[in-house]
Amino acid sequence: MKTPRAIGCAALLAGCLALAPAGAQDMLRHLDLNSPQMTTAEMSRADVEALIAAAKPGQPVDLAGRRLNGLDLSGLDLSGANFRVALLNGTKLAGAQLDGALFDQAWMLKADLSGASLRKASLFGTQMQDGKLNGADLSGARIAGDFSRTDFAAANLSGANFSADMRNQSMGLMRGVLNSANLDGANLEAANLSRAQLNHATLRGANLTSASLVGMEAAGADFTGANVAGADFKGADVDTARLVGLVGLEAAKNLEAAKNLGLSIRN
Repeated sequence: MKTPRAIGCAALLAGCLALAPAGAQDMLRHLDLNSPQMTTAEMSRADVEALIAAAKPGQPVDLAGRRLNGLDLSGLDLSGANFRVALLNGTKLAGAQLDGALFDQAWMLKADLSGASLRKASLFGTQMQDGKLNGADLSGARIAGDFSRTDFAAANLSGANFSADMRNQSMGLMRGVLNSANLDGANLEAANLSRAQLNHATLRGANLTSASLVGMEAAGADFTGANVAGADFKGADVDTARLVGLVGLEAAKNLEAAKNLGLSIRN
């Protein structure tokens, strides 16, 4: 059972996740990322497996607020599990079944979810810098947190929603932050990237067909060879972005309405 202290610590750490990216980075500088809270686990893989085995049909495993840092939970079926405000820094969930799982305000620095299935999962206010989601299935997922430098290569992000949450901005604008992330070969068909941050990200050969890029920040991003048929560039900032060898360019929408188009690198 989670103690009030454990829940309180997790909630306190999660508080900075609601900040805008700059604010969150300021908070990170004041946190001891090497502290036991951020690096140790209160459970073992066997403990998690026991919770899975004891769960009643249709009742997802509840791991909210738990310290699971550094555990190897690869391959487990944790579909629908509640990881809200959990600490999963350096945790390995490669190949795990996580469809519909809740990772809101979780800490997942350098976590490895490569090849995992996270269809329709919620990652709102999540900190997953330097993580691994390469080859993962995040189709239909809600992704509004800091995923800077995370590897999304060949991931399925079709229908995923990275857009800014305009309902409550009292603690800062929540949106997908994928600065310097690797999205090479990722499937972003019909994804919502409105007002998301992809500065210096790589999207070489990515599938952006019918994606909403409205107001996206993509300064210095590399879109070489990406399929942009039906993608809407209205208000997207493409300052120094590489727009070379784009597929379906004739069917792209509002490219002429992108910001700093004249400063982009084109054919």
